[in-house]
Amino acid sequence: MRMISTLCLGVALSMPVAFAAMAEDQASTITVTGEGVSESAPDIATISIGVTTQGTTAAEAMDANSAALQAVLDRLRAAGIEARDLQTSNLSLNPNWQGYDNGDPPKITGYVAANILNVRVRKLDGLGEVLDAVVTDGANTLNGITFGLADPRPAMDAARTEAVQDARARATLLVGAAGAQLGRVISITEGGGYAPPQPMYRMEADAAASVPVAGGEVGVTANVTMVFEITQD
Repeated sequence: MRMISTLCLGVALSMPVAFAAMAEDQASTITVTGEGVSESAPDIATISIGVTTQGTTAAEAMDANSAALQAVLDRLRAAGIEARDLQTSNLSLNPNWQGYDNGDPPKITGYVAANILNVRVRKLDGLGEVLDAVVTDGANTLNGITFGLADPRPAMDAARTEAVQDARARATLLVGAAGAQLGRVISITEGGGYAPPQPMYRMEADAAASVPVAGGEVGVTANVTMVFEITQD
């Protein structure tokens, strides 16, 4: 019985030492998030234009719409827009109801056809002329312009690099203020992505001149979450 008691006591005494060793092996860490932003002039634009027509019958509305849209497409191709950069995003045909306001039974007085076309313009110096041409040839709806980068990878890599540098700088500041030192990198997790700018567009009353357009800058953002080890002096 005495041998068993002695053995149990030895195990009990060794447990605090083992736990202390485990605590020393588990290094302290700090988790920070860094952000990087890269801005550059856009080199590509996407415009959303539309053709809306009316007719007494559905066929008449669609025929008029098709003719107007074909004129727009012909002008776009003549301006150098490739087929891969033209895409229909919406096509609709709806009856035009009247009679709701005066209490009469509603009735169809005609039809409205609409066709929305997304156009990618790769030569921004000719964007104003393209807009002016399609409006002159029948496009009567302009839904907006978005600017972007044909190859966003270089800008994205620059933003990633800045995000890592920002995270390390934040971690160094915080750990230094706590009287410790920044250790090795334990993990890096990436977030964020491409952030297109707000469209900048204005149209003057004089349709004879090309439409003035301001492209601004394209902002690309990246976020990284990094875990660092903290070392004590």
